Amino acid sequence: MVLGGGVIYISLEVLIAVGCCLGNVLVIWAVWRSGALNQSTFCLIVSLAMADFLVGAVAIPLAVVVDIHVKIPFYACLFISCVLIVPLQASVLTLLAIAVDRCLRVCIPLRYNSTVTKKRSWITAAVCWILASVLGFLPMFGWYNHDTLARYNSTSIDCQFIDVIPASYLVHFIYECCFLPPLAVMITLYGYIFFKMRRLSRGRAGVAAETGGYNQKEHKLARSLVLVLALFIACWLPLHLIKAITFYNQNIHVPSIALYFGILLSHGNSMVNPVVYAFKIPKIKQEYRKIWRRVIGREQKADINTPASNTLDSHDGRVHGEISPEVGVNGINST
Repeated sequence: MVLGGGVIYISLEVLIAVGCCLGNVLVIWAVWRSGALNQSTFCLIVSLAMADFLVGAVAIPLAVVVDIHVKIPFYACLFISCVLIVPLQASVLTLLAIAVDRCLRVCIPLRYNSTVTKKRSWITAAVCWILASVLGFLPMFGWYNHDTLARYNSTSIDCQFIDVIPASYLVHFIYECCFLPPLAVMITLYGYIFFKMRRLSRGRAGVAAETGGYNQKEHKLARSLVLVLALFIACWLPLHLIKAITFYNQNIHVPSIALYFGILLSHGNSMVNPVVYAFKIPKIKQEYRKIWRRVIGREQKADINTPASNTLDSHDGRVHGEISPEVGVNGINST
């Protein structure tokens, strides 16, 4: 990459990394504050947010290190490249777990709470991360580019992702085995979920309004999660297609700008998800508003110079009186 293009690429990566870290920390905090961690779906959403956070905190910095061709030992470069793959696999598996969770919610509504418990949800999230780590670190066990290691006289190389990770692993295994089949299963599950919900809504004549409201909430949550899935496909598919096209037809030259755009798009997916949660999932949206009001409330309090004023605490909705420091000197504690 030319110098000017490299500066632009690294600058965009830094911005995406900051957005990933801040946005997903806010998601995890909002879910925790709202008490939604008692629900299985939100346990898995936190797991997905953790994967997105690691993209910004770990994967993007390591991707920049790989891009600037740092000279490091071969196996250190291989380890870094494997780390870049793990968050992708964790995201795919977690999205699949969320789709199965939503399907169970519709198929066995009466037995759902006893079947899908909080403990089992966290176990499922842990299994997703263990599988993601195993799949991502397979190249460390021998599925790497042996030609690269043989080409260098020393064990140190100019670290590049494509030099240590074979295209056969990326296309045949990651794309065709670990990406496309789970997506097909998720699309099928969500299709069945909406089909089932539509049938239930049609046959709900005479049912209590509370049941209708509950089904409407479930429908909104399912639509929000489908949007997360659609954005994941839209952001990751171009990069996978570029790798597959160049693998199956090596005569085709893909411009480097297209490759770097695909990389930025895939990383940007982890920054977009918190925005989707903010606008589409009511529990997280409400908690975002509370957090924002607390921040605004503190700023307003800092700007108040009058001896006494009444402010509304957004956390509990009660009115508290603020006493000036001069009054506190006379023995009255200010609040």
